[in-house]
Parts: sequence; C-alpha cells; structure tokens
Amino acid sequence: MAIETTLILFKPDAIQGNLVGTVLERFQKHGFIIRGIKMMELSDEILAEHYAHIADMPFFPAVREFMQETPVIALALSGEDVINKVRDLLGPTDSCVAEAGTIRGDFGVKDSNSKMRNVCHASDSPESAEAEIKRFFGEGEVFDL
Repeated sequence: MAIETTLILFKPDAIQGNLVGTVLERFQKHGFIIRGIKMMELSDEILAEHYAHIADMPFFPAVREFMQETPVIALALSGEDVINKVRDLLGPTDSCVAEAGTIRGDFGVKDSNSKMRNVCHASDSPESAEAEIKRFFGEGEVFDL
C-alpha cells in the first residue's frame, strides 16, 4: 500500500462538542501523521465549491448555515491507505446507523433530521483528497514529514 494524504474537516458539532482532541487521538493511535492543521471560517464561496455536487439542492442553505456555525479545523493526515482507513474509523455518514466504536457511532448526532452533524468530513478518494487539500490549504501549509 502507498502512503496517501487525506483531508479531514472537523465540523461545527465536533468543535461545539469539544471532540477534536478525542477524535484526533483516535487517528494518531492508528499511526497517521499530521501534515497540516488549521482552524478557519468557511466562506460561502469555499462551501459552494466544496459542496458543488449539492449546491443547487433545496437543503444546501441548511448545510451552509451549519458549516458556518463555528470555524472548522482542517487536517491533512498521512499514512498507509489513510483514505479508506479514516473512512472506516469514522463509520457511515449517517450517524444513526453508525456502529458503536466508530467515531460517528460514538459521537455523531443520532437524529435523522441532522445527518450532516456527523463530526467530520473525510475525502473519499485520492482524487478528492488532492483537490480538497488544495481547497483548504495554501502553499506551504502542508509539510513533508
């Protein structure tokens, strides 16, 4: 397996719930390496780009509002097969069906009306990871370690 880098966004529910350290520790216990980390407020423009696949849907304004409740923490994380392994650690996007022991199963909001309140976003492919890291990190903000 090759070493990959993925993007993780700690969403407002992770910030509000004071879960960032706990979740980050889970990632680090699996040997993943932090290559970049920063807190940032998300503009309408970056959210429209990041969520381009749903930006014209009627529920997008609620997604934008949620993602702007607090700053988020962007994390560039590296490791062997990190993209798939992080997604396995997180569990399904819908926290209501995520098993105990997964991050979303342990910390996600268990309300079918709040599916976006699921602690973290994580890239779903090497191509997405590359584009998302460029979207959230500028030149010189992701380091080779």
